[in-house]
Amino acid sequence: MALIKCEGVCLGYSNNVAVSGVDLTVERGDYLFIIGENGSGKSTLVKGLLGLLQPIRGKIEYGDGLGRRGVGYLPQKTEVQRDFPASVREVVLSGCISGGFHPIYTRADKLRAHDVMMRLKIHDIEKKSYRELSGGQQQRVLLARALCATKELLLLDEPAAGLDPEATAELYETVGELHRRDGVTIIMVSHDLHALSSEAEHVLRMKTSPVFYGTREEYNEKFGENGKAL
Repeated sequence: MALIKCEGVCLGYSNNVAVSGVDLTVERGDYLFIIGENGSGKSTLVKGLLGLLQPIRGKIEYGDGLGRRGVGYLPQKTEVQRDFPASVREVVLSGCISGGFHPIYTRADKLRAHDVMMRLKIHDIEKKSYRELSGGQQQRVLLARALCATKELLLLDEPAAGLDPEATAELYETVGELHRRDGVTIIMVSHDLHALSSEAEHVLRMKTSPVFYGTREEYNEKFGENGKAL
């Protein structure tokens, strides 16, 4: 069974529909790129995929043993996150918390955090304060935190927002490596139409309802290699 399957999903607030008619399937090892302008319903759909918002109509199913807690989530960066008073290691380790306010990390948690930091090449800054890092380094740390939460699926919501072009390219390359090398399933959300990665296997293009859903090749045939117009 697919990791996530949406059938006729409509989402909204107080029965006011913000997203409608979403049908999609995310298989293990897939790379889905969700794209659309601000206000197109991407954030609402993300809340639905995370189980934070129940569909008004339709259904969202989780398969292959995934469950809602099997999704590693990298949210849009906020000012609070940018100034978080903790070390890199503490931030990454916090991804292992399954609940509670007084976490006790097991040896397995610590080994996993170390392994993830090594893979993302941030082990050499693990004792540094998170708030003192560059924007690109902070996003890499938050990506490591999300990886500590799950080995299955990463949902990245506007991960490159606020980053300079070099940091953006490095972040996308890192995500691509996780997909290619480690087989991590990726759902990437962006309003930047230029960010559509050659890594992406499927594309969902939103404008409160799906404008397009299919393979990247089909997307390019429909909109062109640089098909940016919504």
